[in-house]
Amino acid sequence: MSMFRPARLFLIAALLLAPGAASAKLFDPAVFTLPNGLQVVVVTNMRAPVVTHMVWYKVGAADEPRGKSGIAHYLEHLMFKGTDKLAQGEFSRTVARNGGRDNAFTSYDYTAYFQDIAVDRLPVVMAMEADRMANLRLTEAVALPERDVVLQERRQVVDSQPSAALNEQINAALFLNHPYRLPIIGWEHEIRGLTYQDALDFYRTWYAPNNAILVIAGGIEAQAALKLAETFYGPIPSRPVPTRVRVQDPPRNSTARIEAASDRVRQTAWSRRQIAPSYHRGASEHAMALQVLSEILGGPTGRLNRALVQEQQIAISIGAGYDPSPIDMSTFWIFATPRSTAAGDGVAELETAIDKIIAEFLKDGPTPEEVTRAINRSRNAALYALDSLPGAARALGAALATGGDLAQVEEWPERLAKVTPEQVKAAAVAVLKRDVAVTSVLRPGSAF
Repeated sequence: MSMFRPARLFLIAALLLAPGAASAKLFDPAVFTLPNGLQVVVVTNMRAPVVTHMVWYKVGAADEPRGKSGIAHYLEHLMFKGTDKLAQGEFSRTVARNGGRDNAFTSYDYTAYFQDIAVDRLPVVMAMEADRMANLRLTEAVALPERDVVLQERRQVVDSQPSAALNEQINAALFLNHPYRLPIIGWEHEIRGLTYQDALDFYRTWYAPNNAILVIAGGIEAQAALKLAETFYGPIPSRPVPTRVRVQDPPRNSTARIEAASDRVRQTAWSRRQIAPSYHRGASEHAMALQVLSEILGGPTGRLNRALVQEQQIAISIGAGYDPSPIDMSTFWIFATPRSTAAGDGVAELETAIDKIIAEFLKDGPTPEEVTRAINRSRNAALYALDSLPGAARALGAALATGGDLAQVEEWPERLAKVTPEQVKAAAVAVLKRDVAVTSVLRPGSAF
């Protein structure tokens, strides 16, 4: 069980197309909708007699009631605690006994549960997953100890990790009002107040077949997978599900700087983040170009790495990132490890150098060669998703769960190939605004 933070589940799978192959399909899924509203997506890949079976619920940490941060992730844990048919822990034991593996993850925008299993054992996991979609049973005796497990997880992955603890503060500064400012795992004092009734209420509000997507990828034909889905998921009745309504941020009109120190840190870490549009919110016409921009600036052979790591040697490492997939606004970030000198930790020199490179980029834009290389690198890296059954299931499920469509994944290579230098420059001008950025520095030093 895990939390999923931005970016990284929208596996924008891409095929490095040969000239003239612009109409090639990535996954070519078959799509069905059951009478109860469950969307079923099947990707047939007969290379091995195994499948990835994933159920995605269109609800995540950003949909939690105010004051109940962490409830989506808490419920993810509790989904393994049993039904009338399954004893506590029996779900995972059954998957393991049948030679498979299972897990789940929570993000801001969705919660997903998956099993990797031999195709002839698919009915076993389907029956169990359908059962807990409709028949989760919770008691205080079961739920309260699991709340302690979540608190311990928070201590391990956040409180004991200075960078993770600082990241919570950064998000709280970056998003002024939107629930993306809250940690997916929840604030500790709010986790302590969660009850099993809170979890049940959240479950009964959002966990319904008409608010879910079933993705099956692997060695099974589409019609056979559909028949199984009809058998196991079809009898579950649909229920009214509320519209996802989220408060939005006002425009930022100032910078913020967050600095911290910890005796568990060995090297200074620096970052700068800015609010950016996504596929679904804001100036979404920049989303494709921002993906190219992140590679041009922060890729292994990008401008920042070449100038500051290889040539000037004032950074040990540097990179950039952008996630186009959130339902609401996204972020664009630059991160670096400055090289310390006898004169200090190198932060001031690094910031000045980054500012200069960004200013030059905003003035002149990228060269056509930079854009071409960035597109090719991105498409090459995405080839790996084609050889992964979980990669296909995650790419398609994440796109659908965030309000996108299958064309967003299938047509990604063609759309990326059409990005122009002028579009990349326009996206940079729109997003890389120094006067509204949130900058962070984490240094070695006294306890965080």
